[in-house]
Amino acid sequence: MEVINTIGRRKTSVARIYLKEVSEGSEGNQILCNGKDYKVYFPTSILQYTVNQALETVGAGGLYDIYANLDGGGYKGQAEALSLAISRALVKINPEHRPPLKVKGLLRRDPRMVERKKPGRPKARKRFQFSKR
Repeated sequence: MEVINTIGRRKTSVARIYLKEVSEGSEGNQILCNGKDYKVYFPTSILQYTVNQALETVGAGGLYDIYANLDGGGYKGQAEALSLAISRALVKINPEHRPPLKVKGLLRRDPRMVERKKPGRPKARKRFQFSKR
């Protein structure tokens, strides 16, 4: 099997992944994020669960090695971008994985972004204190 290349985005984070089947000498389910193991890169169990959610949904726990380049945003945005990229790669490999991933909402790109700051205001919607006199 050749290497599958997909992209995932969330907020301002971008995850580019390279997914391939486990090679002979590898132990399987090796997820490297910017050269580090994903359990080191994402220290909390919630973020680790987010990254693994797509693989667990289709039962592909130890079948693939994943190399990810993560850029921009914070840890949560990067974890969710990585989850979307893994889901897209799994659908590319086997289209039968689409329905269970779609039911859990793992194929939807979350469009929520930070609203931009407007001129003449301290933040996006906040106004300066009103003074009657």
